[in-house]
Amino acid sequence: MDCPCCSGKPYEDCCKPYHTGEKHAPTAEALMRSRFSAFAIPNGAYLIETTLPGKRKYHNKQDLQEWGEINQWMKLEIIPTPALNHVEFKAYYTDQDGHPQIHHEFSVFQKMHERWYYVSGEFLD
Repeated sequence: MDCPCCSGKPYEDCCKPYHTGEKHAPTAEALMRSRFSAFAIPNGAYLIETTLPGKRKYHNKQDLQEWGEINQWMKLEIIPTPALNHVEFKAYYTDQDGHPQIHHEFSVFQKMHERWYYVSGEFLD
């Protein structure tokens, strides 16, 4: 299976090692890609685990899991940014009513104890 993150690699060689805990994403972009894949799979537990611990209270594992399940995740587009801890992306998906959607976000990540975490995001467009 091709990895849902649109890297062009097989899932087993791309995001799966992050999802299983075998490895940690080495960059903010790699974490963003693995989080997109976690919505597509879906894997709500991974989404919570990769959220900065101090920010987890603002998220709900079941809601993240459900959002992954009710939508069909089509494509991830990474928009280059100059900062290592920021990722701008567009996530293309079809919602539960069959309508195409684009989730455009500028996300902030933080590296703590040699691991990257999602901190927050600003919706664009």
